Amino acid sequence: MQRTKLHADPEGVFLHDAILAACNKFPKKVAMVDTSCLPYPRRITFAEYADLVERVAKNFVVHGIKPGEVVAIYLPNCWEYAVAYHAATLAGALPTLVNPSYRERELCYQLESSGAVALISDGSMLPALRSTQSGGLRKLFATRVEFNGATRFSDLLKPTTSAIPKPQESTQSTLAALPYSSGTTGLPKGVMLSHYNLVANVYQMLPPGEEATPNADDVVLAFLPLYHIYGLNVVLNPSLMGGSTMILMPRFDIQRAIELLMAENVTLVPLVPPVMSCLIAAAEEGRFPAGHHVRASMSGAASLAAELPRKFTELTGIRVRQGYGMTEASPVTHLGFLEKEFYKPESIGMPVALTDCRLVDEDGNDVSKGERGELIMRGPQFMKGYWESPEATREVLRDGWYWSGDIACIGERGLYSIVDRRKEMIKYKGFPIAPAEVEAVLLEHPAVQDCGVVAKPDSSAGEIPVAFIVLRAGFSEAKLEEALCAHVAESLSSYKQPREIRFVSSIPRNPSGKILRKDLRAQF
Repeated sequence: MQRTKLHADPEGVFLHDAILAACNKFPKKVAMVDTSCLPYPRRITFAEYADLVERVAKNFVVHGIKPGEVVAIYLPNCWEYAVAYHAATLAGALPTLVNPSYRERELCYQLESSGAVALISDGSMLPALRSTQSGGLRKLFATRVEFNGATRFSDLLKPTTSAIPKPQESTQSTLAALPYSSGTTGLPKGVMLSHYNLVANVYQMLPPGEEATPNADDVVLAFLPLYHIYGLNVVLNPSLMGGSTMILMPRFDIQRAIELLMAENVTLVPLVPPVMSCLIAAAEEGRFPAGHHVRASMSGAASLAAELPRKFTELTGIRVRQGYGMTEASPVTHLGFLEKEFYKPESIGMPVALTDCRLVDEDGNDVSKGERGELIMRGPQFMKGYWESPEATREVLRDGWYWSGDIACIGERGLYSIVDRRKEMIKYKGFPIAPAEVEAVLLEHPAVQDCGVVAKPDSSAGEIPVAFIVLRAGFSEAKLEEALCAHVAESLSSYKQPREIRFVSSIPRNPSGKILRKDLRAQF
């Protein structure tokens, strides 16, 4: 069941134009229900959404934001997030998406790395917002709770006669998103995704004739974070472009999610494996509603053990379509099927249309049929490169092919499975952790002489970060484990904190000084 057709031709289509076209097609239909608005959820029609986007885009121009300049969005899921994102691209600006759990250090790094000139956030995000005093920020906007120096987001909704600038370059050349990813290694880097990349990938995710393809009758439960490429271009953009109604949650809460499933007649639920585990537990306790309307779920962002979807479907009646990809691919490269003859939820399915795949050995030669190899790919959804990081770009984009760092195999009926990973990234509950970032913070502690951070398999989280520590002379292991974890907690998001500390006499390295993480993992 090879895929060969896109939903539509992405050539020359800007992302915001595709969104506004859908708003024009479904004007009276509810596009978004923001459950974070109190005391009652805010319901926004497609016509209202278009008006909000156009107003904010024009006011960005009024406030001096020029085409090509970077606008940072540092918010949890809310209607303002979605509107600000599409308004920024309509104004010709480049949105960079910031994890709302970031501490000040992480926020400051992304603001300075991206060169952001404007920040959209909320006073509830303090104290991380102290970073607004650094870098090249010219404008601050506060959505609901004001903070020092910020203009109210409501000011961006005022009528204005300002004109929206016309694009000066093609959809392939104009960037539409700058999410940050650590790629296969190293500190987070900006991933340059063009309008063409994002629109093409949405069209790849809407293959005609497949049972799992979303449609205008669907109601999508959206608790996955919009700053993450999964939430942005697998949930938000396809829902709006396809005419679906999106039920927006600020974060995942099991009881609230179950309530919304029934209250809003949800039909599609994008998941990550840890959330699937939570729903399984709820179903086992008799809390999952038997009369739900969910016709399918999708799992991504982390590997899916075969037992999880089997048990989930057995308990809830909901089938699972696994997807695979990465930020650098906008993000989807493979999708599973709900069709009976191809239904195998533990596999990642087959490539989406116009995506070429090869499995290669360590020398870059194609492996023989049935053998495992590193998955390398090319297609219209792949990034232009890493922001101001030509060396890192050359490392993963070689002769037009993206080197994933993942080891895959092709099974019966041509279905792909990911079986191992060469890259260093740790995936904790679907969230990527760069070992180098955690190591840099640990090395700032006066007791740490050397360290290495690696992934340890975990049944509930997928992987957990474990730190191997070499202490400086004069320091004792006693009580240091708790102190080192607290030290990391001061600078990095909670999910990046080591779940175990192991003290060792040395960190294994190769002659060039690179940590031999395989040797560290062998100690498990």
